[in-house]
Amino acid sequence: MATKHAALHALIEPVVAAMGFELWGIDHLSQGKHSRLVIYIERESGVSVEDCADISRQVSAVMDVEDPIPGEYRLEVSSPGMARPLYTLDQFIRYQGHHVALKLRVAFDGRRKYQGLLAGVEGDEVLLQLDGEEFCFPIESIDSAHVVPQFDE
Repeated sequence: MATKHAALHALIEPVVAAMGFELWGIDHLSQGKHSRLVIYIERESGVSVEDCADISRQVSAVMDVEDPIPGEYRLEVSSPGMARPLYTLDQFIRYQGHHVALKLRVAFDGRRKYQGLLAGVEGDEVLLQLDGEEFCFPIESIDSAHVVPQFDE
């Protein structure tokens, strides 16, 4: 699975970069015989609907030629938004001090879901502060993670 994700990333990233965007991440979600490929793009000046449409057209052309996903799939291109998913150690570093929600691949202390303050990164481990405790999760143990937006009242 990781190899397929790496192959998709290697195929899509140059297209996105050539258009002046950062490839924030990719989610390939299988849904029976249909699947969904979600591409998250980022740019300091922001991402518009037109930007998403332009990248969708370019990525579609490459995907049609390379055909890396068997069967039918729906392509979506989006900004990562406020509740942005986190995929890499660099992204976790960039969002240090923010609240995040993590879902682990395998339960730790009887649970798979954690939410707390992202304290930082040490080596290949993500540090999460929760209820006065600090937890260290190796990045490869994290199935999914996203920023939890905080709104001041």
